[in-house]
Amino acid sequence: MLPHCPIARACLKMCEAVVTPCTYPQDKEKAMTAEDDSKTRSSSLSRCENASDLDEEEVEEAVEVESLYKVTILLHNKPVEIPIYQEDATIQDLSDSIAEDLQIPPANQKFLITPKVGLLKPPFKHPTLSVQSIRERKIVLMGATTAEVQELESDIADRKARMGKRRAALQAGRKVKANKSRDWMKVQDEARYTFHTIRPLPYLPNPEKSQRFLERLADDAGIKTSMRKHGFSVGLLTEMNPAEHTTHESRTLGLNRNRGEVIELRLRTDAYDGYRDYKVIRKTLCHELTHNVWGDHDQRFWKLCKEIEAEVEKSDWRRGGHSVGNQEFYNPNDEGVDDEEADDGGWEGGEYVLGASTDGSSRATSSCEPLSRREIMAKAAEERMKKQKEAKDAAPEH
Repeated sequence: MLPHCPIARACLKMCEAVVTPCTYPQDKEKAMTAEDDSKTRSSSLSRCENASDLDEEEVEEAVEVESLYKVTILLHNKPVEIPIYQEDATIQDLSDSIAEDLQIPPANQKFLITPKVGLLKPPFKHPTLSVQSIRERKIVLMGATTAEVQELESDIADRKARMGKRRAALQAGRKVKANKSRDWMKVQDEARYTFHTIRPLPYLPNPEKSQRFLERLADDAGIKTSMRKHGFSVGLLTEMNPAEHTTHESRTLGLNRNRGEVIELRLRTDAYDGYRDYKVIRKTLCHELTHNVWGDHDQRFWKLCKEIEAEVEKSDWRRGGHSVGNQEFYNPNDEGVDDEEADDGGWEGGEYVLGASTDGSSRATSSCEPLSRREIMAKAAEERMKKQKEAKDAAPEH
C-alpha cells in the first residue's frame, strides 16, 4: 500500500525503479557468483538511499503537489493567492503559510476579515477557525516583511539623527547670533523709556490679576518699540476705578496726568466681573501716550496718535490669543467703544494718590500704602536710575 505523502510516494517509486531485477538467461544466472549478487544488492540499496536524500525542491520538481483550493487575500491592495493543502486547514495554518511563502512573520500579521469576523492577529483567540468558513469572505492582510520593517526602522533612525543635528545647529546658531547682535543701546533705551512703576488699585478685587495685565501692556513689543522711538517715559502705570469714571452719557477709558507722570487705564468691566478686551485697552494706552506730547485733541494730537497705533500694530509679532492666569482678558459683553471716551484731554495739576478715590476719600488697604504725587515721582526716578545702571552693567566692555 502506497503512503499518503506525495513526496514519500515519489521516493518509493524511484527506489523500485532502481532495484527492479533484470531477467538473465538461466545459464548466466547460475554462473553469477555470490560476490556479484552482493555487489548488485549493495549498489541498488545505495541508489535508493541517495534518492531518499534528495532535496525537497528536487522532489517537488519530480512530483507536482496539487493544492485542494486557494484562498485570495489582499496585500497592499493587490490580490495574492495562498494554496491550501488540507481539508481541515485553520487560520493558524494560513498564518504559517503566509510566513513561509510571503516572508511576513506572524508578529507582523493582521487579518481584517469582512463581513462580521473582524480583526484577527496571532496569537489567535480561536486558532482552530476553519479556513473553509472564511475563504469566500474578503480577507485583507496588513503586515510587512522583516526586511521592510528593518528598512523602515533604519529610515526613521536616520531621519531622527538628521533632525537632531539640524536642531543642534539651529540652537548653536541662535546662541551665536544672540551674543553677536545684542543691541545694548536698545537695552539702555528700554530701561530709560518705559513705565517705571506699575501698580494696580489694591482695594479692588484680585489686584494680582490687574498687576499681570498692566505688566503685559508694559511688555508689549509694539508699546516698547513706540515708547523707545518717541522717548516716552511714564512714572506710574495703574488702573482706573470704573465706578469713578462712568456717567449716563459716557465711560472714560483712560487718563494721562501731567504729561506722563501717571497713566490710568480702565481694565475692568463696569460690573467688576471681568476684564475688558486687551486690544481695546492697548489702543487706549496709545491714546494716553500721545498726551505726553499734546494735551488737546487737535489735528496734531490725532496725527501722532494714529502714528503710534500703527507702530504698535506693526510690531505686534505675537498676534492671537494671550492668556494670563489661564484666562483671556476679554469681556463678551463689551461691545466696543461707541459710548466711551478715551479721556477729556491731558490732565494737569492736583494731587494723585494711589489707593484713594478721585474725590479725595482714601480707602484702607493691606497690600500696599498709598503713594502721593511726590512719592510717585521719586519712585519713578529711583526705578529709572536702577534700570539704567543694570543696562550699563550688562553692556560688554569695548
